Amino acid sequence: MSPAYRGFVGHFFLALSLFLLLLPGYAYEILSDDSLNSLPRASEDYDIHTGSLLSPILRTRVPGTEGHEAVLEHFANFFRTTLPKWNIELQNSTSTTPISKGKEVPFVNFIASRDPPGAPVGDVGRLTLVAHYDSKLTPTGFIGAIDSAAPCAIIMHAMRTIDAALDAKWTAMRTEGLDPSLEDEHGIQILFLDGEEAFDHWTDTDSLYGARSLAASWSSEFYPAMSTYKTPLSSIELFTTHWAYQSLAAAEERLRSLGRMKSASDQHWFPDSKKNSHDVIPLGGISDDHLPFLARGVEILHLIDFTPFKGFPPVWHTIEDDGEHLDMATVEDWGLVITAFAAEWMELEGYLDFEQQTKSQTESQSKSRRDEELEFEAEAIRLNKKTEL
Repeated sequence: MSPAYRGFVGHFFLALSLFLLLLPGYAYEILSDDSLNSLPRASEDYDIHTGSLLSPILRTRVPGTEGHEAVLEHFANFFRTTLPKWNIELQNSTSTTPISKGKEVPFVNFIASRDPPGAPVGDVGRLTLVAHYDSKLTPTGFIGAIDSAAPCAIIMHAMRTIDAALDAKWTAMRTEGLDPSLEDEHGIQILFLDGEEAFDHWTDTDSLYGARSLAASWSSEFYPAMSTYKTPLSSIELFTTHWAYQSLAAAEERLRSLGRMKSASDQHWFPDSKKNSHDVIPLGGISDDHLPFLARGVEILHLIDFTPFKGFPPVWHTIEDDGEHLDMATVEDWGLVITAFAAEWMELEGYLDFEQQTKSQTESQSKSRRDEELEFEAEAIRLNKKTEL
C-alpha cells in the first residue's frame, strides 16, 4: 500500500448548511499563513500506546461491552476536563440485532456542542463533524483504528485547538459592544455515533443503529415557534458540498506549501477540487452514517478512504486495522486540515493565540492536580479519624 493510498485514516463526515448562503454579509474567513503555521500538531496525543486522545480508543468497543463503555467515558472526561464550556448530551436507544436473540442492545450517541454565549438554542446553526466510535464484533479482537478510532481523535484535537479562540472571539465582540448571540449565530458540534457496524452482515436494518435513531429523533424534536430553525436536524449548517470540498482542498494545499504536512505529497487528497461541481462524477454505493441524515435533507460532505478501482485499504475490516498499521504522519496531517477548516468556518483569524492557550492549559492542569492532591489528603484524614474511632 503506497503512502498516497494510505492518505485517509478512516471515515467521518462533515455536515454543513446551505441556509448560510442566504445570510447577508456572512463570510468564511481564510486563515493567514501565520495562523496556519501556528496550528499545533498532536504528535504525542496520537501516540498509540500513551497518547491522551487516541490510545484510550484503540480497544474493542462493541456496543454493550465494557470496552465500549470505557471509550464513551473517555469522551465525557475529555470534554468535562479539557473543554468544560461545551454542552454534552447522550442520546440513548435500543434495538435487537440479528444475533441478540430478541434481546435489546443499548446504543449511545455522544453529542458535544459549543454555541455563542446567550444565543437561544433554536437560533444557532452548527458546523457538525461526525464519526462513529463503535467497533465490529468480528473478527474477534478487532480494534478499528482507521474505522474509526483515529477520526474520533482527530476531531477531538481540532475542537481542543480552536476552543480558546472561540472564547477570545466572543469576548472581543462583547468588549466592542456586540452581542455574539445576535451577530454570530453559528456554533460548532460533534457527533460520535454508535452502532455503525453490522453485527452479522450489512443490511438496512443491521447497521447504522445510532445514526438512524438520532436522525429520526432530531427530525421530530421541535424548537420554540419563533426560532430560526425548526428542528435540531435543520440547524446543521450546510453550504454546497463542493464548496466545502474545495475549502478543505485549499487548506491542504496551503499547509503543504508552507511545509506543515508530513505525509506523501505525490497525490493530493482532493483530486476534484479544481473542477466545477457539475463536472464531478459522484461516487455512490458507499453506505455509512451519513445516509439517515442525507435522507432527511441534510447535505453531507462524506470523507472516506475509498479509491476507485482499488477499494478500501487492505486492512479495512481485518484484524490488522490496529494502531500499528496507522500512518501517523497522515493522522497528524488530517488533524491540521480539519482544524484549519473548522477555524476558518468559525472565522477565528486573529484569535488563535497558542502561546497563551498553552500557558492557560498548564495552569489549569496544575490546579487540577493540586485539587486531586487536596482531595486525597482530605480522604486520608477522614480515614485516619475513622481508624482512631
